[in-house]
Amino acid sequence: MARTQRADLRRRADALLDAAATLLVGAGLRELRIEDVARRAGVGKGTVYLHWSSREHLLLAVGAREAAAILETVVTAIRADPAEIALHRYLRRHFLEAMRRPVLKALFITDHADFNPFARQPVQAGSPKPKLIAAHDHLAALHDHRLLRPGQEPADIDFAAQAIAYGFFSAAPLVADDPRFSLEHQADRLAEVVRRSFEPAKPPAPERYAAAAPQVIDAFERLGDEYRRIAYGTADRRSASRSERPAP
Repeated sequence: MARTQRADLRRRADALLDAAATLLVGAGLRELRIEDVARRAGVGKGTVYLHWSSREHLLLAVGAREAAAILETVVTAIRADPAEIALHRYLRRHFLEAMRRPVLKALFITDHADFNPFARQPVQAGSPKPKLIAAHDHLAALHDHRLLRPGQEPADIDFAAQAIAYGFFSAAPLVADDPRFSLEHQADRLAEVVRRSFEPAKPPAPERYAAAAPQVIDAFERLGDEYRRIAYGTADRRSASRSERPAP
């Protein structure tokens, strides 16, 4: 019974997240209202608050669900070709996946003033740590299997690579109407900068990627689980906790 209830809550949460995503893309971040989300999903406004405590919490959930989906795509690609763990190939794929998702563009390619309450949302306090751990484990696996350029600390590479990627995301709107800068072209330039900056000049043997891939997959799957925890809200977690209680 508890498992069925949890599945029902998950389906309702997905319906609400779908409604929020549609409205977000259509009306923009500033115009999104809880009552509009509830109306589009065919439920009362209070039902939304059973899952998320505020508008900002809901927005965070919308973004987290998209992030989890991107990580699923990344893991699938790595399973098909372990060389996808290379830093330049991972960031290239991540850039393309994010930029092709209208919801993420609406959330993150926007006026930074909109993000003051978003950045302060309390539930976000738990999200950076798993992301940092995943990045650490990814780079540690690359470092341990000699898939990074010698003489650079993984922490320095992490900071610099994130700064480079952020720059590409920020610059994307500036060239949106320029036919010379398709998303694929932008992604290729990002990958080239990262490869030349942080990876060995001579391409590593495929066996080294294959040996490091399981650690990277595990890190990304754990991060995906954390994003899903954020996405599906408090009602899903309450249902899970009830299902784990021992029978009286």
